[in-house]
Amino acid sequence: MRYFLITLLLITAAVVSVAGVRGALSRKPPLEVFPDMKRQPKLRPQKPSAFFADQRDSRLPVAGTVPVDALLSDSPAATGFVPGTTNYAAISPYPMTAEWLERGHQRFTIYCSPCHSAAGDGNGIITKYGLLKAGNFHDPRILKMPDGQLFNTITLGKNQMPSYAAQIPIPDRWAIIAYVRALERTRLGDLNDVPVENRAALR
Repeated sequence: MRYFLITLLLITAAVVSVAGVRGALSRKPPLEVFPDMKRQPKLRPQKPSAFFADQRDSRLPVAGTVPVDALLSDSPAATGFVPGTTNYAAISPYPMTAEWLERGHQRFTIYCSPCHSAAGDGNGIITKYGLLKAGNFHDPRILKMPDGQLFNTITLGKNQMPSYAAQIPIPDRWAIIAYVRALERTRLGDLNDVPVENRAALR
């Protein structure tokens, strides 16, 4: 044990003598284990560079490429807002088709039904595990929400609901909203919502 302590003391003294003490003054440059972390080959904006023929280090975008920010346009389809305002878009910018509703049904079943239930009443399976009841899509408060507000909730999350921006692409968010509106009609719709030529089939 004595030899171990002596060896440890000698190693410590050697390390301190080579590496120095933090805060100590020295005319010698510090020992750098990874110098590339401090001095990296890089270009600084608006500075000259001998690497390029035009001597400029700030480069124009490569022809045919699209900046990431350009994908986030100001259209209601991308933001859920009326362009140039803070008002939510009243209705979905996508046309309502049977295929669109089926896509919304699929995405709703995957991402929404565990909390909101298949019927959209908020009694999803999470309530069986002690979690709070999710929003009820048949609640008048949600019924009155513009489609853009529902899009914003899916995108950013709200209260206990997390953001689904990373999981659900923008078109699929609108498809889910279309399906939610269809769910609302199944419970709160009346005969006047059915085209006249189709009403006989309901009787």
